[in-house]
Amino acid sequence: MPDNGAHSVQERLSGLAAYIPDRHTFSNSITAFLFCITGPLAILIASGQAGGLTESDLSSWIFGGYGTAGLITLWICWRFRQPMVVAWTIPGALLLPAALDHLTFAQVIGTYWVTGIVIAILGWSGLIGKVMRSIPMPIVMGMVAGVFLPLGIRVVTSFTDSALLAGVTLFVFLLFTLVRSLGRYMPPILAAIIAGGVTAWLVGAVAPIPETTRIFARPTFYVPEFSIQAMIELVIPLMVTVLGIQNAQGIAILKNAGFNAPVKAITTTTGWGSILLALTGSVPACLTGPLNGIIVSSGDHSKHWIGAMIVGFLMIGFALFAPLATAFALALPLSLIGLIGGLAMMRVLQTTFQAAFNGECPLGALVAFVVSVAGVPIFNIGAPFWGLVFAFIASWLLERGSLRRLIDQNSN
Repeated sequence: MPDNGAHSVQERLSGLAAYIPDRHTFSNSITAFLFCITGPLAILIASGQAGGLTESDLSSWIFGGYGTAGLITLWICWRFRQPMVVAWTIPGALLLPAALDHLTFAQVIGTYWVTGIVIAILGWSGLIGKVMRSIPMPIVMGMVAGVFLPLGIRVVTSFTDSALLAGVTLFVFLLFTLVRSLGRYMPPILAAIIAGGVTAWLVGAVAPIPETTRIFARPTFYVPEFSIQAMIELVIPLMVTVLGIQNAQGIAILKNAGFNAPVKAITTTTGWGSILLALTGSVPACLTGPLNGIIVSSGDHSKHWIGAMIVGFLMIGFALFAPLATAFALALPLSLIGLIGGLAMMRVLQTTFQAAFNGECPLGALVAFVVSVAGVPIFNIGAPFWGLVFAFIASWLLERGSLRRLIDQNSN
C-alpha cells in the first residue's frame, strides 16, 4: 500500500520549492535592492534638500516611497506572478526643487493626488494606449534630458568642494564598473558610496548624527492643497514621467524578457499607488525599469516574480528605519550625495539624449532641452512644462513633416 502521508509531504515540499528562488534570482534581488537604496536614495536626498524639505519631510518620503511601494510590489507580483517592482519616480523627484521655489509642499502634494487619479482613470478606462501613442517622445525626452542634466553636472562640480573625496569615489565607481569580476560581487554605485563614506569620515567631512535621531519611522501624513497653478505646472510633466518614461521602460523590459506585461493593471496600480505614496509626501509611483531589469537579467524565468517580492520585503524593512537612514544620508557631504546621484543617473541621461536626438523632431527635442535647462519659470509655471509647449510649437512650425511622421508612427 502506498504511504499517502509520505506522498502528501512530498507534494507539499514540491509546492514549497516553487516559491524558493534560485541563487541567481536571489543575488539579482539583493543587487536590485542595493541599487534601490543607493543611487535613488541619493537623488531623493539631493532633490529634497534642494527643495528646502526638512529632515522630517525626507524621512516621511523615504517611508512612503520605499515602504508603501514595497507593499504595492508584493500585491501586484502575487496577483500576476510577474516581476513588477513599483517604486517612486526619479524624474518626478527632480521636478520638485524648481516647483518648491514658488509652491508650497502641500500644493505639490495636491498635484501628486491629481496625477494619481488621472493615471488610474486612464488605466481603468483603457485609454492609456491612445495617450501613450499621442506623446511625441523625442520632445519629451528632450525635456527630461534638460531636467536630468544639472544632476549629471554634479559629477564634475563635486571636485570643487573636495577633489580627494570626489576622486576616490569616482575611481572606485569606475573600477567596479570596468572590472566585471568586482561588479558581480558589489554594484558600482554601492562600492562608490562605501568608498566615499569612508573617505569622508577619514578627512573629517562627516557630520555627527544627532543623538535625538529616532531609529524607527514615524511618518507624517500630509493634507493636500489643490492649486490651479500647481496643476498646470506639474500634472502633465508628472504624468509623462510615469506613463511615457518609467512605466513604458519597465513594460518594455518585461516584454523583452518574455513576460506578458498587463499594461492596464500596471497603469491603474501606479495611479492609486501614487495617491497612497502622496499621503506621506512621496512623489508618484511607477513601474521601475532598472530594478526589474536587474531581476530578469538571469536565473529561473518562472521565479523572477519571487525575486521581485524579495525586493518588496527588503524595501519595507528599509522603510521602517527611515529616520536613521535619513540622518545618516544627511551626515554625508552634500557634494558626495550629488556625485553619487549624478553617477547613478549617467546611464539614464545617456539613453535620454539618444532617444531625444536620434530620431524625428530633433529641433523640438533641442528646444525642450534648452528651455528645461534654463529653468526660467513663466507666470510662475516651471520650465519643464514650457519646454514641452515651446518644443511642440517649434516642431509644428519648422519640422511639421517630421512631427506628423512621428504622430502617424505612434498611432499605427
